[in-house]
Amino acid sequence: MIQAQRPLPAYVALDISKQHLIDSCCQIANYYGPPPADEAATGLQAGPQTGLTTIAICADYTLPLALPPLEALAGKARTAFFPGSTIGNLQPQEAVAFLGNIAQLVGPGGGLLIGVDLQKDQAVLEAAYDDAAGVSAAFALNLLQRTNRELAADFDLAQFRYRALYNSAVGRIEMYVESLQDQVVTVAGEAIAFQAGERLLTEHSYKYSPQGFAALVAQAGFTTQASWQDDQGLFLVSYCQVQPALA
Repeated sequence: MIQAQRPLPAYVALDISKQHLIDSCCQIANYYGPPPADEAATGLQAGPQTGLTTIAICADYTLPLALPPLEALAGKARTAFFPGSTIGNLQPQEAVAFLGNIAQLVGPGGGLLIGVDLQKDQAVLEAAYDDAAGVSAAFALNLLQRTNRELAADFDLAQFRYRALYNSAVGRIEMYVESLQDQVVTVAGEAIAFQAGERLLTEHSYKYSPQGFAALVAQAGFTTQASWQDDQGLFLVSYCQVQPALA
């Protein structure tokens, strides 16, 4: 994408994982930034574009933030890129607040290129979130392991199972750990009783229709300019712009 937008004055990367952020930005800066003074000594080669300013910001991107006052950003149009389907992990009201923060960040006329998982058949969703390899189950049950380790709990992981269920009333897939029997678990010195079949909600992911997502971004001050879907209608990529009213 950076190469397709040449010449691009600056790339600002934002993530909560500091080491991942540093590693990624170093790779981008080495490839797209100014060529090293001694390529033979560094082992680095200049990429197809020189002079790209790469900026790394380690922060919680769900909170309001401001870009640093750098010359490379002055007076330039801004476009935010939020790939994948992470927006679905937020409650709708949280998603609107998050999108509103982006609208303020990119400013009037600024853009947002964002991915979103679309609504689909219940069986397809539940199979996707309860994979045969057991990766999703291990991820969820790891929460109980961490609770045992960090809060002196005594969850018996063999007495819980993972469930992924689609809640059509609110349009989201919900991930649970479910008690297999009546039992009492101690967490941080407090006894908590579980009945057989009782569930703990560990995670959820909202799924949208194209029209529903366009309405969501509109609440945050964006208008949808263009959208693209795969042939099966499973995933959506939308390009949105800040409405003039925010100017």
